[in-house]
Amino acid sequence: MRRTILVLVAALTALLYTTPARVKAQTPTAAYPTMAPLAQYLIPNEADEVALARSAAPASISSKAEVMVLRHDGYAAVAKGSNGFLCLVERSWGAATSDPNFWDPKTRGPICFNPASARSFAPIYLMKTKLALAGKSKADIARQTGMALDNKQLPTLEPGAMCYMLSRRQHLNDGAASNWHPHLMFFVSGDAAKSWGADLPGSPVISSPDPEERATILMVVVGKWSDGGTAYQAPAR
Repeated sequence: MRRTILVLVAALTALLYTTPARVKAQTPTAAYPTMAPLAQYLIPNEADEVALARSAAPASISSKAEVMVLRHDGYAAVAKGSNGFLCLVERSWGAATSDPNFWDPKTRGPICFNPASARSFAPIYLMKTKLALAGKSKADIARQTGMALDNKQLPTLEPGAMCYMLSRRQHLNDGAASNWHPHLMFFVSGDAAKSWGADLPGSPVISSPDPEERATILMVVVGKWSDGGTAYQAPAR
Protein backbone atom coordinates (compact mmCIF):
# COMPACT_ATOMS: atom_id res chain seq x y z
CA MET A 1 0.00 0.00 0.00
CA ARG A 2 2.78 2.42 0.97
CA ARG A 3 4.51 1.82 -2.37
CA THR A 4 1.25 2.44 -4.26
CA ILE A 5 0.67 5.77 -2.45
CA LEU A 6 4.22 6.91 -3.20
CA VAL A 7 3.77 6.09 -6.88
CA LEU A 8 0.49 8.04 -7.00
CA VAL A 9 2.04 11.03 -5.22
CA ALA A 10 4.97 11.03 -7.62
CA ALA A 11 2.66 10.86 -10.60
CA LEU A 12 0.48 13.70 -9.28
CA THR A 13 3.53 15.85 -8.56
CA ALA A 14 4.83 15.31 -12.07
CA LEU A 15 1.41 16.24 -13.50
CA LEU A 16 1.23 19.45 -11.45
CA TYR A 17 4.68 20.57 -12.59
CA THR A 18 4.35 19.64 -16.25
CA THR A 19 0.77 20.72 -17.05
CA PRO A 20 1.39 24.49 -16.99
CA ALA A 21 4.25 24.12 -19.44
CA ARG A 22 2.07 22.10 -21.78
CA VAL A 23 -0.77 24.59 -21.51
CA LYS A 24 1.62 27.47 -22.16
CA ALA A 25 3.00 25.71 -25.22
CA GLN A 26 -0.53 25.30 -26.60
CA THR A 27 -1.50 28.94 -26.04
CA PRO A 28 -1.41 30.90 -29.32
CA THR A 29 1.24 33.59 -29.37
CA ALA A 30 1.85 36.49 -31.72
CA ALA A 31 4.19 35.53 -34.54
CA TYR A 32 6.06 38.82 -34.24
CA PRO A 33 5.61 40.13 -30.66
CA THR A 34 8.60 42.47 -30.77
CA MET A 35 10.97 44.01 -33.25
CA ALA A 36 13.55 41.61 -34.69
CA PRO A 37 17.24 42.56 -34.92
CA LEU A 38 17.58 45.53 -37.28
CA ALA A 39 19.77 43.58 -39.71
CA GLN A 40 16.75 41.46 -40.65
CA TYR A 41 14.89 44.53 -41.94
CA LEU A 42 17.78 45.94 -43.93
CA ILE A 43 18.66 45.13 -47.54
CA PRO A 44 22.46 44.84 -47.57
CA ASN A 45 22.95 46.06 -51.13
CA GLU A 46 21.47 49.53 -51.57
CA ALA A 47 21.44 49.18 -55.35
CA ASP A 48 19.12 46.19 -54.93
CA GLU A 49 16.85 48.25 -52.69
CA VAL A 50 16.75 51.09 -55.21
CA ALA A 51 15.77 48.67 -57.98
CA LEU A 52 13.10 47.11 -55.77
CA ALA A 53 11.71 50.53 -54.83
CA ARG A 54 11.52 51.60 -58.49
CA SER A 55 9.64 48.38 -59.35
CA ALA A 56 6.61 49.82 -57.51
CA ALA A 57 5.57 51.84 -60.57
CA PRO A 58 6.08 51.79 -64.33
CA ALA A 59 9.51 53.01 -65.38
CA SER A 60 7.94 56.09 -66.99
CA ILE A 61 7.13 57.21 -63.43
CA SER A 62 9.70 55.56 -61.17
CA SER A 63 12.75 56.38 -63.28
CA LYS A 64 12.18 60.08 -62.56
CA ALA A 65 11.21 59.65 -58.90
CA GLU A 66 13.21 60.33 -55.78
CA VAL A 67 14.31 57.08 -54.13
CA MET A 68 14.98 56.47 -50.44
CA VAL A 69 16.56 53.41 -48.81
CA LEU A 70 16.44 52.21 -45.22
CA ARG A 71 19.60 52.61 -43.15
CA HIS A 72 20.35 52.08 -39.47
CA ASP A 73 19.02 55.51 -38.49
CA GLY A 74 16.08 55.79 -40.89
CA TYR A 75 15.46 56.39 -44.57
CA ALA A 76 17.96 58.35 -46.65
CA ALA A 77 17.51 59.78 -50.15
CA VAL A 78 19.96 58.18 -52.57
CA ALA A 79 18.50 59.34 -55.89
CA LYS A 80 17.05 62.74 -56.72
CA GLY A 81 13.78 62.95 -58.58
CA SER A 82 12.32 65.36 -61.09
CA ASN A 83 8.62 64.48 -61.12
CA GLY A 84 7.66 64.80 -57.43
CA PHE A 85 7.15 61.07 -56.91
CA LEU A 86 8.87 59.20 -54.07
CA CYS A 87 9.70 55.49 -54.25
CA LEU A 88 10.84 53.36 -51.32
CA VAL A 89 10.43 49.88 -49.88
CA GLU A 90 8.08 49.89 -46.92
CA ARG A 91 8.78 47.63 -43.97
CA SER A 92 6.20 46.05 -41.69
CA TRP A 93 5.63 49.10 -39.44
CA GLY A 94 3.81 50.73 -42.34
CA ALA A 95 0.83 48.77 -41.01
CA ALA A 96 -1.35 49.77 -38.06
CA THR A 97 0.10 48.91 -34.67
CA SER A 98 -2.80 46.48 -34.16
CA ASP A 99 -1.69 44.43 -37.17
CA PRO A 100 -0.15 41.08 -36.10
CA ASN A 101 2.49 41.51 -38.82
CA PHE A 102 3.64 44.90 -37.49
CA TRP A 103 7.14 43.58 -36.69
CA ASP A 104 7.46 41.03 -39.52
CA PRO A 105 11.06 41.43 -40.75
CA LYS A 106 10.23 39.74 -44.07
CA THR A 107 7.85 42.45 -45.25
CA ARG A 108 9.00 44.26 -48.38
CA GLY A 109 6.45 46.65 -49.87
CA PRO A 110 7.78 48.62 -52.85
CA ILE A 111 5.66 51.77 -53.02
CA CYS A 112 5.76 54.88 -55.16
CA PHE A 113 3.96 57.91 -53.71
CA ASN A 114 2.63 60.58 -56.05
CA PRO A 115 3.59 64.20 -55.23
CA ALA A 116 0.56 64.83 -52.99
CA SER A 117 1.13 61.70 -50.90
CA ALA A 118 4.92 62.17 -50.90
CA ARG A 119 4.34 65.52 -49.21
CA SER A 120 1.50 64.60 -46.88
CA PHE A 121 1.26 60.84 -46.25
CA ALA A 122 4.78 59.46 -46.59
CA PRO A 123 5.98 61.65 -43.67
CA ILE A 124 3.81 59.60 -41.31
CA TYR A 125 5.56 56.40 -42.36
CA LEU A 126 8.98 58.03 -42.15
CA MET A 127 8.20 59.19 -38.60
CA LYS A 128 7.02 55.70 -37.60
CA THR A 129 10.28 54.35 -39.00
CA LYS A 130 12.33 56.69 -36.82
CA LEU A 131 10.35 55.66 -33.75
CA ALA A 132 10.66 51.94 -34.57
CA LEU A 133 14.42 52.20 -35.05
CA ALA A 134 14.67 54.11 -31.78
CA GLY A 135 13.24 51.07 -29.99
CA LYS A 136 9.79 52.47 -29.25
CA SER A 137 6.93 50.11 -28.49
CA LYS A 138 3.84 49.85 -30.66
CA ALA A 139 1.88 51.82 -28.06
CA ASP A 140 4.51 54.57 -28.07
CA ILE A 141 4.55 54.69 -31.87
CA ALA A 142 0.76 55.06 -32.03
CA ARG A 143 0.73 57.68 -29.27
CA GLN A 144 3.55 59.82 -30.65
CA THR A 145 2.19 59.64 -34.20
CA GLY A 146 -1.21 60.74 -32.94
CA MET A 147 0.33 63.64 -31.01
CA ALA A 148 2.29 64.75 -34.08
CA LEU A 149 -0.91 64.77 -36.15
CA ASP A 150 -2.78 66.67 -33.42
CA ASN A 151 0.00 69.24 -33.08
CA LYS A 152 0.36 69.70 -36.85
CA GLN A 153 3.95 68.44 -36.71
CA LEU A 154 2.87 66.15 -39.52
CA PRO A 155 1.20 67.69 -42.59
CA THR A 156 -2.50 67.55 -43.35
CA LEU A 157 -3.36 64.92 -45.93
CA GLU A 158 -3.64 66.54 -49.36
CA PRO A 159 -6.45 65.85 -51.85
CA GLY A 160 -5.39 63.51 -54.64
CA ALA A 161 -2.88 61.60 -52.51
CA MET A 162 -2.25 58.12 -53.94
CA CYS A 163 0.47 55.59 -54.66
CA TYR A 164 1.47 52.72 -56.92
CA MET A 165 2.17 49.21 -55.62
CA LEU A 166 2.73 47.26 -58.81
CA SER A 167 5.86 45.28 -58.01
CA ARG A 168 5.69 41.57 -58.70
CA ARG A 169 8.41 41.21 -56.03
CA GLN A 170 6.37 42.64 -53.17
CA HIS A 171 5.95 40.55 -50.01
CA LEU A 172 3.26 42.22 -47.94
CA ASN A 173 2.52 39.71 -45.17
CA ASP A 174 2.40 36.03 -44.30
CA GLY A 175 -1.36 35.82 -44.77
CA ALA A 176 -1.43 36.85 -48.44
CA ALA A 177 0.10 35.34 -51.50
CA SER A 178 3.70 36.49 -51.55
CA ASN A 179 3.08 39.27 -54.05
CA TRP A 180 -0.74 39.57 -53.69
CA HIS A 181 -1.97 41.73 -56.61
CA PRO A 182 -0.69 44.86 -58.35
CA HIS A 183 -2.79 47.68 -57.00
CA LEU A 184 -3.23 51.41 -56.59
CA MET A 185 -3.93 52.98 -53.21
CA PHE A 186 -5.73 56.25 -52.58
CA PHE A 187 -5.44 58.09 -49.26
CA VAL A 188 -8.53 60.01 -48.15
CA SER A 189 -9.07 61.85 -44.88
CA GLY A 190 -11.54 60.39 -42.40
CA ASP A 191 -13.96 57.56 -43.05
CA ALA A 192 -14.38 57.60 -46.81
CA ALA A 193 -15.43 54.04 -47.68
CA LYS A 194 -19.10 54.88 -48.20
CA SER A 195 -18.45 57.94 -50.36
CA TRP A 196 -16.24 55.84 -52.64
CA GLY A 197 -18.70 52.93 -52.84
CA ALA A 198 -16.01 50.66 -51.45
CA ASP A 199 -16.63 47.04 -50.43
CA LEU A 200 -20.05 46.91 -52.11
CA PRO A 201 -21.09 44.03 -54.41
CA GLY A 202 -19.50 44.55 -57.81
CA SER A 203 -17.30 47.42 -56.64
CA PRO A 204 -13.59 47.16 -57.49
CA VAL A 205 -12.71 49.42 -54.56
CA ILE A 206 -11.50 47.84 -51.32
CA SER A 207 -11.34 49.96 -48.18
CA SER A 208 -8.95 49.73 -45.25
CA PRO A 209 -9.76 52.18 -42.44
CA ASP A 210 -6.60 53.64 -40.92
CA PRO A 211 -7.66 55.61 -37.83
CA GLU A 212 -4.10 55.87 -36.49
CA GLU A 213 -3.17 57.88 -39.58
CA ARG A 214 -6.58 59.63 -39.73
CA ALA A 215 -7.33 58.27 -43.20
CA THR A 216 -9.09 55.63 -45.22
CA ILE A 217 -6.90 53.67 -47.61
CA LEU A 218 -8.82 52.70 -50.75
CA MET A 219 -7.29 49.99 -52.93
CA VAL A 220 -8.03 49.16 -56.55
CA VAL A 221 -6.50 45.99 -58.00
CA VAL A 222 -5.19 46.37 -61.55
CA GLY A 223 -4.32 43.83 -64.21
CA LYS A 224 -0.62 44.45 -64.88
CA TRP A 225 2.62 44.54 -62.94
CA SER A 226 4.92 47.52 -63.33
CA ASP A 227 7.00 45.61 -65.88
CA GLY A 228 3.94 45.21 -68.10
CA GLY A 229 3.34 41.57 -67.29
CA THR A 230 -0.25 40.42 -66.92
CA ALA A 231 -1.41 39.57 -63.42
CA TYR A 232 -4.47 37.74 -62.20
CA GLN A 233 -7.09 40.29 -61.23
CA ALA A 234 -9.52 39.38 -58.48
CA PRO A 235 -13.18 39.59 -59.56
CA ALA A 236 -15.23 42.57 -58.42
CA ARG A 237 -17.11 42.09 -55.18
